[in-house]
Amino acid sequence: MNMDDTQAPPGRLEARYRAFLETIASLRPKLHRYCARMTGSTLDGEDVVQEALFDAYRRLETYDDSRPIGPWLFRIAHNRCVDFLRRREVRAQAEDAIAEPDITQPVDPPGPALGRAVEHLVQHLPPKERACVLLKDVFDYSLDEIADLTETTTGGVKAALHRGREKLNALPPPGATAARPELPDATERVLRLYVERFNQRDWDGLRALIAADATLRVADLFEGPMRQSPYFTRYANLPAPLFAVLSEIDGQPMVALYHEASARSEPIAFVRISLDADGHIVHVTDYTHCPWMIANAAHVSPIPPRA
Repeated sequence: MNMDDTQAPPGRLEARYRAFLETIASLRPKLHRYCARMTGSTLDGEDVVQEALFDAYRRLETYDDSRPIGPWLFRIAHNRCVDFLRRREVRAQAEDAIAEPDITQPVDPPGPALGRAVEHLVQHLPPKERACVLLKDVFDYSLDEIADLTETTTGGVKAALHRGREKLNALPPPGATAARPELPDATERVLRLYVERFNQRDWDGLRALIAADATLRVADLFEGPMRQSPYFTRYANLPAPLFAVLSEIDGQPMVALYHEASARSEPIAFVRISLDADGHIVHVTDYTHCPWMIANAAHVSPIPPRA
């Protein structure tokens, strides 16, 4: 950098923030799609994107604006995904890989038996292979661009692609249905009670399920104590009431919201609900303002009641 950007002139800093917001507006769905496939979850992917954008915003004053913002944001999001996978201890297993294979005979991209399912199947790969296959075979980045984004070499990218493609081509085609998420009886009881009271417009009954110190995050809008927010009042005042369905999205339990009282229509939003050990709701994350999550979800279906 040619100057200390921590002392950037106000006009230059304002232009940088404006470019940042404009880039986010166009790049956000693509960032989410990548992070959702890296984490294996549409919900977790959006949380990672939020963390990455907040991180980027904090670092914007020191950003080298001679470089495009898009790849910089992608790199931050990628690193956040790797951190997420490390926390799940997936990364530790992936780094135990054996020496790089002979790649004089390249492996072609996954064949037609897998097709568009590739981006959903990559969750079976270690993080580096997962990232390289996604960036090359789904997002069509060049080898040099992938090396830059993942902070490795072109040779390392080629090797990771080789390993990842071999593993994907060996996988059977994905099944048409997903297994029912494993929910403890007490957790399912509270979630179904939440859905039932939401659909009955029993807002006081809903509030009774919420712990006194519960927190709320409405993505891109609000984060703070649930008791200090007009969260349920907002839903109560909608001109057309929404309908809630206990569902699974990419294998995770959540509440899907619909315009109609039918899960056959397309959901308009997802809500994640977290409980403590005593069965009290301690956190709600509402993704109403993240419509790109609907299209990027790999699998959404109602969770049937227990037999």
